[in-house]
Amino acid sequence: MPPAFAILSDLDGTLVDSKASVDAAYRWWAELRGLPADTVDRVPHGRTSADAAALLAPHLDADEEGALLDRRQAEDTVGVVALPGACELLATHEPIAVVTSCRVPLARARLRAAGLPEPTVLITPELVRNGKPHPEPYLMGAERLGARPAECVVLEDAPAGVQAGIAAGMRVVALLTTHSRAELPGAEAYISSPRELGPALAELMG
Repeated sequence: MPPAFAILSDLDGTLVDSKASVDAAYRWWAELRGLPADTVDRVPHGRTSADAAALLAPHLDADEEGALLDRRQAEDTVGVVALPGACELLATHEPIAVVTSCRVPLARARLRAAGLPEPTVLITPELVRNGKPHPEPYLMGAERLGARPAECVVLEDAPAGVQAGIAAGMRVVALLTTHSRAELPGAEAYISSPRELGPALAELMG
């Protein structure tokens, strides 16, 4: 990838596989709050825990429930692993930022559990007013890297993140780890792990 391009990557489903931890937390939460058994199947990926709580249990306080879910997931990182090529990508590419819907403690817990280095630029919900699918998180990531949107490539696995990258005016490479290609329209390339990013970008930028 030409060094002029900055990479802005999502975390869950893009650099790490955290599905086991997420599912365990939402199953625990559903039982705790007396929610339907299929709650875990309806979790909106790529959104903050507070946003998820608002959608899944609108009768509860979204911020309080989101904080509860974040704490549970930060404490239980069993099964959180790096996706193939993620460590190499974070260690070797500059400039690069991680733009995630996880708050700082949860993002750091997952990076540690997966054995990944924390990037210099980490954009989390604490820093923005609008989360994905709004473009603000990716625009802030680009600004902190000193890059224009046209110089950025977004790595995403969730519909909200793909929409955010497109809205930010960036090229989007979608990872087919949590959603199908049909569920991620608008991306310019589709890969199954970060390891495939180099060839995909070579063809894309070709």
